Amino acid sequence: MRRLLLALLAFGWTVALAVPAAADDIGATGRGVVRVVTIAVVDGQVVGFGHGSGVAIAPNRIVTNAHVMELAERYPDNVVVGIVPSEGDKSYQGRVIAYDAQRDLALIEFAGASLPPAALYTGPVTEGEAVVALGYPGNVDLATARSAADYIRPTSPVRSEGVFSGRRSLTGVEVLLHTANIARGNSGGPLLDRCGRVIGINSAITRGEEGDSSFGFAIADTEVAGFLREAKQPYATVGTPCTSIEERLRDDSEADARARADALTTAREAATRTAMAREEALSHARDAAQTRRENVMAIAGLLLVLGALGLGGAGLLESRGRRRHAIWAAGAGGFGMIAAIVVFVLRPSGEPDLPAAPAVTRQVVPNAPIGPLTCVFQPESSRVTVSATTDVALGWGGSGCVNGRTQYLPAGDRWERVLVPDGEQTVSVLMFDPATRRYTSTRYMLGAQAMEQVRKLRGGGQGGDRRCSVDPAAIDRLAQSQAAVRAALPPLPNEKLVYSCRKTG
Repeated sequence: MRRLLLALLAFGWTVALAVPAAADDIGATGRGVVRVVTIAVVDGQVVGFGHGSGVAIAPNRIVTNAHVMELAERYPDNVVVGIVPSEGDKSYQGRVIAYDAQRDLALIEFAGASLPPAALYTGPVTEGEAVVALGYPGNVDLATARSAADYIRPTSPVRSEGVFSGRRSLTGVEVLLHTANIARGNSGGPLLDRCGRVIGINSAITRGEEGDSSFGFAIADTEVAGFLREAKQPYATVGTPCTSIEERLRDDSEADARARADALTTAREAATRTAMAREEALSHARDAAQTRRENVMAIAGLLLVLGALGLGGAGLLESRGRRRHAIWAAGAGGFGMIAAIVVFVLRPSGEPDLPAAPAVTRQVVPNAPIGPLTCVFQPESSRVTVSATTDVALGWGGSGCVNGRTQYLPAGDRWERVLVPDGEQTVSVLMFDPATRRYTSTRYMLGAQAMEQVRKLRGGGQGGDRRCSVDPAAIDRLAQSQAAVRAALPPLPNEKLVYSCRKTG
């Protein structure tokens, strides 16, 4: 039977589909928890068999205990290392690429599959906090396994809950003491906080005698981080405190409502200031126009008086026989009268010339292009379990075209897109609010079967159809696809990442 087990591990094989982990924080991390099996063969005979647990720290690399790899150290050229994921239908052969007996940690690399990596929590853990152990306890296997093949059949890890009881030193290595129930096969499996972040690697248990309680020891996060750095293995870290997704969604909804109210208030205040400035300018313009009208009418009256005097003087000069002077006086008087009439007729209306409206910052029209944006992560408004929180570059074009290649759909006065990637087991609901320039990524971490289902609902071939389009038929197809995917998602997400965006440059 053990020879059969060796052959199955060496070449990979197909078994019945495993039940995927639930779409919760612990279950999300459970997607990357594996069973680690070692088989030593000398001269065609199986001389050793062992198993433990491990957790993905990269898509193709597993952290486990060094003592789980004891057979690999004892028989370096005669051991097969098997990696059995928690879901799927295959197991894979791995090899040890880093080993630290002092810290009791080992790093295994394998090929043929890509697992969702876990994140190492770098924040403080206080005594009494809830912790969860994930792994494959040997006593459960002994009770349920019907054959050796059951040890290499993908199945979800066993979870047990307890509390963190403090940090200790065990043979010179910092460890975490906890009360989560673990057994021998849990060695190498992760110890998690309630948000599913790795705080340690389970390594040992105390013996409970005569009613004494049993305690577990996990290699502390500090030791794990040091081991990975020395192995030159990149890993994800999260330092934000653990909050429930319900609390985060409620707080975020309230913050979003406040932000939108503030944006509307700012817009109204700007409009009020603009209206007041324009009314003041209009009042000044009216006064100036009325003054010009009155001045012109005064000039017309003066010309009329001078014309009348000219005509009267011409008659007096004619009576005295000064004909030539009378003609000149009559001409001047007539010109003055005509000029007075012309000036009076052409007098200003008294209506002001309206000034140009002052430049103001206008509220963004939802479908208007904004251009390149830099979106900065807002930890106080977010909930993160494993995702990176680097800044996001966003090119917001017209009609919801993002980065010139991905079409978003209107959702009220915001824009939304559901992304179902082929390369990871996470569905992201992305939303952008042009009014507040707030960008959010709500992430659902799904099991393999659930991801396969939503990829079928997504359609569009490899990666889905992301092309920008204003064609009504294309928009309708995308809307139907997104609605189908959203209907298949769990009620609550695992993460919500919030960003505040500003114009680049």
